[in-house]
Amino acid sequence: MKRKKIFVVFGTRPEAIKLAPVILEFKKNKKFLTKVCVTAQHREMLDQVLKLFSIKPDYDLNIMTKNQSLDILTAKIITKLTDIFLKDRPDLVVVQGDTTTTFTAALAAYYLKIDVAHVEAGLRSGDRFNPFPEEINRILTSAIARFHFAPTKLAKSNLIRMGIKENSIIVSGNTVIDSLLQVVEKLSYNKKDLKWYRYFLENYKLDLKNGKKNILVTGHRRESFGEGFKNICKGIKKIADKYDDIQIIYPVHLNPNVQKPVKEYLSKNTNIYLLPPMEYEPFVYLLSKSYLVLTDSGGVQEEAPSLGIPVLVMRKTTERIEGIYSGNCKLVGTDANKIFFETNKVLSSKKIYYKMSKANNPYGDGLASKRIVEFFINNY
Repeated sequence: MKRKKIFVVFGTRPEAIKLAPVILEFKKNKKFLTKVCVTAQHREMLDQVLKLFSIKPDYDLNIMTKNQSLDILTAKIITKLTDIFLKDRPDLVVVQGDTTTTFTAALAAYYLKIDVAHVEAGLRSGDRFNPFPEEINRILTSAIARFHFAPTKLAKSNLIRMGIKENSIIVSGNTVIDSLLQVVEKLSYNKKDLKWYRYFLENYKLDLKNGKKNILVTGHRRESFGEGFKNICKGIKKIADKYDDIQIIYPVHLNPNVQKPVKEYLSKNTNIYLLPPMEYEPFVYLLSKSYLVLTDSGGVQEEAPSLGIPVLVMRKTTERIEGIYSGNCKLVGTDANKIFFETNKVLSSKKIYYKMSKANNPYGDGLASKRIVEFFINNY
């Protein structure tokens, strides 16, 4: 029997994290010939994840250049992917999430009448400019895909409302939980834990075992650039000024729109640690040592609840509304006073903290990748 040729296409660090367990599951099965194609929409951060999960791409487009606009990025990806698809003729193209790579890979496959499977399908914020351009990317990818792997029942209902046939939707859970739990298991060995503890202490004078509460911050969304990001920084500074018995840890994105306000507002507080962007394993270590998370990241909204860590979401809207409904997460926007007020509530009330930390995680059990591959074993 001829093996089905599966192409997994991705370009950013979050896509790599969420597709790594899917790739590894596909490669276990001899029914499939699995190939990996990266666009390198994120170069350095992508390579770190590939190394962590021991994944070697069959194709590397290496398309990213400095200050590249979305239209140029889209044109480059679709042109180069079309050449590869014509040469190698995959039966199925697997994409994940809502990046420019996701949409353009799906479109390139569609033009050649190649089946598309969309992992993490059905997320919606209801605002086409928040997040930008991700909301439209995922809607367009849903219109193209043949198979839709929704992380939750709510995501499935979003797809059905869009007119997607129910028999093409599989509720799989979110694959990010698969990756997270695999890395947490690695960190559970004493040598790993000691390695990263020493790394942060020696390189950043950050003691993660001194009994202080750690607040982990991540922030990089382009819709917050400008006043929104200034307000986020002002809110974080107010927290640091009030609580000298906490440590605020912020791995700062390299984008100048993030770097400039962060350094302006947050560089003088001795209890704020501004770190460079972290590889996934040390980031998970930081997350596991955190008391509370402030973020505008999509993935962190899913990861932190799996470790029982409350999340305050510094965005106007979120497509991961399940965390809000379950009580793991709370939407606080980009207003400095609200960020401070809501953080203060969680820090000062054990009852509020306990309720958020003990809420049921709605995003999965670590078996999403197995469900996805088993579907294709049985149905493709």
